[in-house]
Amino acid sequence: MSTTTTARWPQRLQSRLLSWEGLLGAFAIAMIIIAAITTPGFADGYNLGSSVARMAAKALMVLPLVFLIIAREIDISVASTAGLAGIAFGLTVQSGGSTMAAGAVALAVGLACGALNGFFVAVLRLPSLVVTLGTLALFRGLCYVLVGGTPISNMPPEIISLGNDSVLGTYIPAAIVPFLLLAPVFYIVLHKTPFGRRVFAIGGNPDTASYSGVRKSRIIFQLFVTSGLVAALAGIIHVGITSSAAPDGAIGYELDVVTVVFLGGVSFLGGKGKMNGVLWALVVVIAIRSMLQLQNFGAYGQAAVVGLVLIVSLLMANIANRTSALLASRRTRAQQLGNPAPEPAATVLPTQ
Repeated sequence: MSTTTTARWPQRLQSRLLSWEGLLGAFAIAMIIIAAITTPGFADGYNLGSSVARMAAKALMVLPLVFLIIAREIDISVASTAGLAGIAFGLTVQSGGSTMAAGAVALAVGLACGALNGFFVAVLRLPSLVVTLGTLALFRGLCYVLVGGTPISNMPPEIISLGNDSVLGTYIPAAIVPFLLLAPVFYIVLHKTPFGRRVFAIGGNPDTASYSGVRKSRIIFQLFVTSGLVAALAGIIHVGITSSAAPDGAIGYELDVVTVVFLGGVSFLGGKGKMNGVLWALVVVIAIRSMLQLQNFGAYGQAAVVGLVLIVSLLMANIANRTSALLASRRTRAQQLGNPAPEPAATVLPTQ
């Protein structure tokens, strides 16, 4: 290793530690240590496993949403899509279908929901926030139309095991396994493939990306379809955790999902974000939820705290963007003062 490369290592380490992802990771570790010391039962294996299991469905929904927000889009209908997919799963089982058939139907419903969102946003070019706000209500309404207010019980034992059992006698919940399998795939696609670079290009400058030959509409449509499919998988896992398919299944989950993405450092303006920051944010939200649960906070109190975290994360992102712009402006000004533009050559006037 050359001397120059060795000298750069401290600078790289310092830049990583002072990055948003590094600071968030340090904060997550500190929070876990403080919670383990101050909150009785927090460090118990059963509590940690159940806390992770409760976030399993939300963690899955986070993965495709990272891509969408980097591309300057958003899908706030993911929880309703998960709920509708869960109802489709339950109805298929109730009608005598196998677990595999019910899973296929649920995934097909998720694909259709994602394709509908993608059609309105990518093809008709409607704002994704407005579209998915409408489909949030549409998909949730269909849940109640299909089953009324009565949950569907008597779920297959393998689905209940997926939602409630642990892996090989450990405290690792089986419900988190699909996330653990998909998270590296989404990380590699986002940061190591041409598709991920195109997503960043679309979010960074859509016009330039289009002029460069990036098929923006096609990619956006694919992202919404992926979001629908993953949300459907999350809906199946939620059915296993609750042992029923209820019309209000996964309701309100979009709050935690959006909070994790923005807290993880994904810019709401698009074009910026790292998957490792989002994973640290997921740890933070799991820890917050677990602490509040042990301190007997109700669901509404927990939602209020998570909503506050979302506002704070957006505020900090805004401050970071302004600070970055200010520092860039100062650097540019310093360079201009240090290297003044050469004076124009004197003009020799012609003699009369």
